Amino acid sequence: MTKTKRKIYQRRWFWLLCVYLLLMAWSTVVRFRQPETPFPDHKKAATLHGVSGEKRLGNTIRFAYQEFLPTNLTNSTPIILLHGSPGDSGILEKLGAELGKNRRVIIPDLPGFGDSTENIPDYSIRAHALYLLEFTEQLKIEKFDVLGFSMGGGVALNLYEIAPKKVRSVAMVSAIGVQEYELLGNYHVNHALHGLQLGFFLFLKEFTPNFGFFDRMVIPYCRNFYDSDQRPLRGILQRIDAPFLIIHGTQDPLVPVEAAREHARLVPQSEFYELGDESHFMVFMRPEKIAPALNQFLSNVENGTAKFRANADAQRVAESQKTFQPNISEAKGATAFVIFLLLAVSTFISEDLACITAGVLAAQGRISLALAIASCFFGIWVGDLLLFLVGRWFGARALQRAPLRWFISEEGVLRGAEWFQKRGAVAIFLSRFTPSLRLPMYVGAGIFRMSFLKFAFWSFLAVAIWTPILVYLSAWLGAEAIESAIMNGQNVLWKLILVFFIGYFLIKFLLKLTTWKGRRLALGKWKRFRHWEFWSMRIFYPPILAYVAWLMWKHKSVTIFTCANPAIEASGFVGESKKEIYEGLRSTAENDQYLLRFTTIGRDEEDKLEIARGFIATLQPSATAGGSDFAIALKPNSGERGKDTFIIKTETELEKRLAEIKEDSILQEFAGGDEFGVFYYRYPNEKNGKIFAITEKNFPKVVGDGVSTLETLILRDERAVCLVKSYFSRNEKNLEKVLAEGESYQIIDIGTHSKGCIFLDGTHLKTPELEAKIDEICQRYEGFYFGRFDIRVPSREDFQGGKNLKIIELNGVTSEATSIYDPKNSVFDAWRILCEQWRIAFEIGAQNFAKGAKKTTIRELIKLILTNVYGVSTGTQAARLPVRATQER
Repeated sequence: MTKTKRKIYQRRWFWLLCVYLLLMAWSTVVRFRQPETPFPDHKKAATLHGVSGEKRLGNTIRFAYQEFLPTNLTNSTPIILLHGSPGDSGILEKLGAELGKNRRVIIPDLPGFGDSTENIPDYSIRAHALYLLEFTEQLKIEKFDVLGFSMGGGVALNLYEIAPKKVRSVAMVSAIGVQEYELLGNYHVNHALHGLQLGFFLFLKEFTPNFGFFDRMVIPYCRNFYDSDQRPLRGILQRIDAPFLIIHGTQDPLVPVEAAREHARLVPQSEFYELGDESHFMVFMRPEKIAPALNQFLSNVENGTAKFRANADAQRVAESQKTFQPNISEAKGATAFVIFLLLAVSTFISEDLACITAGVLAAQGRISLALAIASCFFGIWVGDLLLFLVGRWFGARALQRAPLRWFISEEGVLRGAEWFQKRGAVAIFLSRFTPSLRLPMYVGAGIFRMSFLKFAFWSFLAVAIWTPILVYLSAWLGAEAIESAIMNGQNVLWKLILVFFIGYFLIKFLLKLTTWKGRRLALGKWKRFRHWEFWSMRIFYPPILAYVAWLMWKHKSVTIFTCANPAIEASGFVGESKKEIYEGLRSTAENDQYLLRFTTIGRDEEDKLEIARGFIATLQPSATAGGSDFAIALKPNSGERGKDTFIIKTETELEKRLAEIKEDSILQEFAGGDEFGVFYYRYPNEKNGKIFAITEKNFPKVVGDGVSTLETLILRDERAVCLVKSYFSRNEKNLEKVLAEGESYQIIDIGTHSKGCIFLDGTHLKTPELEAKIDEICQRYEGFYFGRFDIRVPSREDFQGGKNLKIIELNGVTSEATSIYDPKNSVFDAWRILCEQWRIAFEIGAQNFAKGAKKTTIRELIKLILTNVYGVSTGTQAARLPVRATQER
């Protein structure tokens, strides 16, 4: 590394450190200046002694709770409802209100949660039980029923263990219990896992600028699980004598129904309701499913007909005394995800042991074999890439520093480099099966500047073979056999395994890579992963969303940006009507010359084809829709990113597309020529607007050679290969067509990046004439200040001169300055431009709001998102287009 590069590198890290420290300082100020949340009127509070372990301390805490009382209280024995973790009394409010019609109901915020004191010394289920005992003593409650939901079940059982004479009955709803059905089933393994989780979130809390996000719920939740011990609960269940009710859903992803079945076996007097198709969250999502059984159970307890262990069915008593026979259920949902992360991280410590553990878990039925393989594969491959990047970023000097110098020597790296020079990239593949070479080879590959793409591919290939071998065999042979083979160094076994599985996976999974098409498809996927312009919005947008959140905080309004364009619903945030925007642009006759003619077609229109034919006739009086010389665009009235947009050139296609219409749509005149995106803004307090960005749109083409099919030409193109799925879909009928030598074929005709159009930064095309013309058009559209035009022009010269412009579309506040997608831009360039764009939108919105513009409410914004993004009905219907399409322009 040269001195200049080193200085640039050091300067970059210095500024990153400065930014981090500033954000940390800001976050700390925000955290410590947050006002204390006022205590809610509907809750009461008691003052209790702090608890640590089995001891009551000298300090006190606030113990918040809700209470429901019937109008005519006839039953003095209350029922205490205990929430899970994370949570508070609010999740049991509906159930409490239902039960409170007939009896006294108390729902506490367990210490550490809700409106009770947050910072306490002990968050365990045992400590919570001791808090509850003192609470009942303060309220002079001699006897009570108790219901535990989820983690609250552990509290209820401990409460019975501490004060069996005070607990009249116990009810468990989706509740935890025996250790064997909690996460991985072993206390020490689970405790270590919860420790990792706690450590991770403590790190995020203290060392990231989180602005208090992790202060309230996350840490108490982690401490609750870390401090608790479920091992004693089996013994409590075996001894409990009180009436007992169990309600559990068969589709519970957090506490498997097998746990509830084991609880029912251990408590022979229990009443067990196994609810089909119900999940863990039925207690607050569908309390009406629980209340009847619970009310009946409590009535039986009150009138003395509920069973105790002493008068339980003899057969069930005998069953409860049998040795535990595990019937482990496969982890699902959040539990499966946690196990995935645990196994993946474990590979950083020991790949082999992590794979063996995964196989054993699969053999036990705790996780699927696919999850076992995927988690280990992911961890091992990421570990390989990290080793490579250590070598690439830090170079040979990393070998003189801990921790690498503890494990590998410079000589080892040199040996690996020598093997690499002899065998090339195949050495990366083979070193996976040669443990002594793996570490120095991967670090050395980074040091000696091997192509990252090539390394990632060969590492991927090797891990795809190696990982399933270990995991599958661990599951097949069982934990003891595998551990014995490894401990005794049975190399023959490993050789047999290697030969068998390499052959199997070469046939099953690597067959695609033996063909040119398969390799090109794989290359395309890799390029999509590598180049940010192809990333999913879910990956690309989080930093932008974080910045927008900061702007909301800065402007003290979540929706101030919706004032940026008062002329458009929610300023064009989502679901805006293209028809209304076109009409707004045409509000003055001067703008009519810049608009393409269009007509509307309602989704319920019966004569769609006739309307379309009539519209085409107005565009080309001498032609019919059945001719070959017409072209029109069909697109949804409310849509974005080119979704369901088509350029139609034949009557057959027109008829097909019209039949597929599922929403109100627009038929628009098609304009040829060059296409550009122009992002415009104007501050309300300023006389003239400005062009923020210009996008030059290139429609990709391939050129025939007289031999290759269109499919081959697309796969051969270095950029087109990144978008084969979209290109193949748009050209499905022509994929087998052989283009003549020199014949040019345009792959797509929609100017949308997500559909494969190439976007280039066209800022250099901006001229005073163009800016003045765009400003002139926009100023005629009263209430419009911010958005992007998609424009067609006959030539670049016309565009720069502001002449012969034809507006295809105008998008509002959530439109992008699409010049960011120029391949020359880094992801940081894109983030910077979009952040600046959003800053301007908020500032314009603030100025318009000050002038009297009305903000969209948060509720209205949520409705728009639910309706237009997720297709959820919100009880209000969006404006519909008229049945007859009369708006022809």
